[in-house]
Amino acid sequence: MNASGPLLACRNVSKYFGALAAVHDLSFEVAPGEVLGIGGPNGAGKTTLFEVISGFSPASAGEIAFDGRPITQLPPERICHAGIARTFQLNAGFDSLSVRDNVLIAAYFGRRNRAAPGLTIDRTTRDRADAALAFVGLVDSAEAITGGLPVLDRKLLMLAGALATDPKLLLMDEPVGGLNPKEIDRVMRVIEKLRELGITVIVIEHVMRFLVELSSRILIMHHGEKIYEGPPGGLVKDATVVDVYLGAGTSQRLQAVLDARHGP
Repeated sequence: MNASGPLLACRNVSKYFGALAAVHDLSFEVAPGEVLGIGGPNGAGKTTLFEVISGFSPASAGEIAFDGRPITQLPPERICHAGIARTFQLNAGFDSLSVRDNVLIAAYFGRRNRAAPGLTIDRTTRDRADAALAFVGLVDSAEAITGGLPVLDRKLLMLAGALATDPKLLLMDEPVGGLNPKEIDRVMRVIEKLRELGITVIVIEHVMRFLVELSSRILIMHHGEKIYEGPPGGLVKDATVVDVYLGAGTSQRLQAVLDARHGP
């Protein structure tokens, strides 16, 4: 463990699909306990970056270090066991199983290799799953069948499964996409609790109010490259970000959000 350095460090990371550079020469660091927000147009390479970090699609070039150790070419299960958990854009889950069983599976397999799974699940794993359900507010839906859940509950279920692996770093891909303002506020409260616990979060989102209110720092991508990295307040002042992503109208609305949060 590297106590004095960043929790995650990406150095000159690239991901190529043939001649297409989905991520190109990208470098950034994330400190322990930080919430880093990532935004950018569709096709900017945001989700591909998560695929690379989490091992689903290894980097073509560059290096990734987590907690002081290289993870660039590790498979997804080893990266998960090292302490990086992830949620997805699509509402992934075992639709025929209950909410609790989905989280139990994550808790059981997400902590270490299970070459020969047992016939029963131990009490520690069950307690961890129940704690994750309580954290996201799904205790009352624990016995519901996953396939029948509304969108918000499916998103919270993915988050509960990720938390049940006891991560140091949580990658969240569009956690409020498709939600109404009241539902967005509920997810925000959950992530604020994660921040209070000291869990490091990287979140991709197009809902900019959500991103600027939660993030300590924001990174904007375009065509696989970083075009902005800095505090949320700098977004509306960056001409490139306004031109290629926000637009004048969104920029003005974000400025109002920032003024309400921090004062003019």
